[in-house]
This record gives sequence, structure tokens and C-alpha cells, in this order.
Amino acid sequence: MRDPGLPSLDQLRVFIAVIDHGGFAHAARALHRTQSVISYTIANLEEQLNVALLDRSKRKPTLTEAGRALLADARAVSLKVDGMRARAKALSAGLEAEVSLVVDVMFSTCKLVRILHAFQKEFPTVAMRLRTEALGAVTQLVVDRTSHIGISGWMPGTPDVIERQACGFVTMVPVVAPDHPLAQIEGVVPTAVLREHTQLVLTDRSTLTQGQDFGVLALRDWRLGDLSSKHALLRNGIGWGNMPREFVQWDLDAGRLVQLQIAEGSAFSFPLYVIRRGDEEPGPASRWLMQQFMESGEPGVTTALTERETAEHAAHAQQAAAQAHAYRQLIPPAEVAVAAPISLRPR
Repeated sequence: MRDPGLPSLDQLRVFIAVIDHGGFAHAARALHRTQSVISYTIANLEEQLNVALLDRSKRKPTLTEAGRALLADARAVSLKVDGMRARAKALSAGLEAEVSLVVDVMFSTCKLVRILHAFQKEFPTVAMRLRTEALGAVTQLVVDRTSHIGISGWMPGTPDVIERQACGFVTMVPVVAPDHPLAQIEGVVPTAVLREHTQLVLTDRSTLTQGQDFGVLALRDWRLGDLSSKHALLRNGIGWGNMPREFVQWDLDAGRLVQLQIAEGSAFSFPLYVIRRGDEEPGPASRWLMQQFMESGEPGVTTALTERETAEHAAHAQQAAAQAHAYRQLIPPAEVAVAAPISLRPR
């Protein structure tokens, strides 16, 4: 048997297009070629590799066993070439005019401000577009090329084109208002009791994690679009929920929120990553920014607050307290949702 030949990049991309678009006709439309050209290209690729890649006995061509194995190689080669072209483009173009960044709402605000303040000093001519999102919406914006860089947890179903590098973690704690029935329970709150009370849950505004729940224990939940709304409702006694420890530490210290001891654990951490598309090479400013995020999560890196940041935290807490007071004034006490009585019966 003769050795396989050397396939061209165009042949590999046509092969990928046939699979991704579901057939020769759809691939032809996507690549703006005729169907006969697509069929001819695949036949030549099979001749080059000396294997059958597609089973044509059915109405829709399907991958053979060899085709499944070689498709992964074809994708890897295509991504590598795209990455090389993107790198060359970035090197020839020099410093980018703008960097777009999307950050998970769970990421430390103090760290973000510190990094962006340094970025402004380092690259005063580079514009910054900053967005904050939750869960899969961060990854979706990077996949769609709306943002160059993302700071996100790792989501199931993330496309292969996304590359990630660790940049620390977030510690989440279950909290509730001090006058909430759950706060009156001493020691560990049984799961059966916890499930009887409304849980406030941050929802994913993308379709990446559609139908999946993260940390949802209660039988009843309220889905919220942003972390600040969740924080306001928690402080007003409407349900319980998990929050980043840094976000609510001021309230815990002041007694405006209480950390629950629950059977599933009174705190849990999840990792955060710097993410980007692997087929696009970041420019100098983007690379510098990514490095700052990665170094911010390294062990031993100081996270002590400056005097200015401490003052900003205090001002933020006072503003939040004023907003909470105004919220209470808007809603008569009789109309505020109250959690159901505690029930110890098994479900």
C-alpha cells in the first residue's frame, strides 16, 4: 500500500465544511462553490490520504471511522494556520487601536480596577471597551468576536476554538438577611429545610448553558439577570443565595447579611480563566492585559486594599444601604415576599 500524500489546506477546509454544514450542497453554498467542485475536492483528498473519509451510501454523507479520526487532525491544522496568519497580521499591524474586554460579574472589582488603571498608564492611546456579564454570556461574546478577551469560569459546551489560562478563583458563600427564617437556625441547615425557601439564582443570558443549573438547591427559585439586583433582594430578606465573599464581606461584617452553614458546604470556590479565540492572535496591548489578569491570580500576589480602595468600598456600602432603605420604602412590609414556614418533614 502506498504512503499517504500531502493534502492541501483547501482540501482540509472543504472536508471540515462538509461536516459542519451537513453535506456537499450546504458546504458549496457556504464556500461559494459548486457542488461538483466540493465533491471533486473530497474525492481528491481521499485519494491523497488513501482512505475513505465519507460514507456516501446514505442520503446524507456520514463520517467513516477513518474520517472521524482524521477530522480532528484537519481541524487542528486549520486552527494552527489561522493562528499563524493572525499572529503575522498582528505583528505587521503593531499596536491595536482598541481592546474589548468582557469580565464575569464574579471577578474581584478591586483587582479589575487595579489592572485597568495600570493598563491606562501603560497604553494611553488604546481605547478600552469593557462589558460585564455572567456565566456563559462571557464566553459567548468572545466566541462571537464581540470581545477580544474574556474573564470567565469554564462553561460546559465551550467551543474548541476558545483557549484559556488560569487567573485565580472566586469563593462563594450562601447568605441570607438576619431576619430571614433560615438565619434563626443554629448550626447546619438541613438540605430539606433549605429547599423549602426561595433561592435567588443568577441566570445565564446566553444559550451556552441553556437548561443547566449551577448550585440550585431550592424547589422554588427566582432568576435574576445581574448580581446587584440579587444583592439588593438578599439584603431585604427575599430569599437566600450564593454570593462572592468579597462582594458581601462588608455586609457580613456589619451584620446586614448572615452566612449560612449548609450541608453542601458553607463556602465553595470555582476557578476563573482568561479566555480568547485560539484562531486570533492578540496584539501587544491585549497580551499585556491578559498577563496582568493571570498574574493577579498567582499565589503570593498581594490583594491588600489601598487607602483609596478602602474608601471606595465604604462609599459603595453606604450607597447600597441607602438604596436598600429606598427599596423598603417603596414596598409596604405586608407586600414583601416572605419565605414559607420551616418544615422538617422529608420530601
